[in-house]
Amino acid sequence: MENLLRVGIISSTHGLRGEVKVFPTTDDAARFKKLKKVILDTGKEQVDLEIEGVKFFKNMAILKFKGIDSINEIEKYKGKDLLIPREQAVELGPDENFIFDLIGLKVVTDEQMEFGTLTDVIKTGANDVYVVTTQEGKEVLFPAIKECVLDVNLDQGIVMVHIMDGLLD
Repeated sequence: MENLLRVGIISSTHGLRGEVKVFPTTDDAARFKKLKKVILDTGKEQVDLEIEGVKFFKNMAILKFKGIDSINEIEKYKGKDLLIPREQAVELGPDENFIFDLIGLKVVTDEQMEFGTLTDVIKTGANDVYVVTTQEGKEVLFPAIKECVLDVNLDQGIVMVHIMDGLLD
């Protein structure tokens, strides 16, 4: 499991005083109000940044970092990730997992047949959809509902699924 979680991506600057627009990659963008620090992944190094101010505009968070007071200091970080340590992550409920913990898990059927690898999770309005790449390279979409996804065992690295009638048609 990874120790750092991405909570946002710097999309652009905002004004001339060092503020940035951040596209949240977390389910709850309001969590930026509770964060005191984030880690900027520059691609070459990780830099600790202290959050001085948070505003929201449309689907973006606008952040101001302490000690960064001009557009020139921050614009080179467009497209870079903002991370937090796992211990600062939101508490998950029962049967909830972080998406990045699911990617790469082996998928087996309830008949103990190895089916493939979980390669992506699609967020939809009703329920998530697991993208499973079979051993033959075909992509199969599994709705993340309890009738289809029977168990997720992160310790064993396995997702157990039930192949519902018509799912593979």
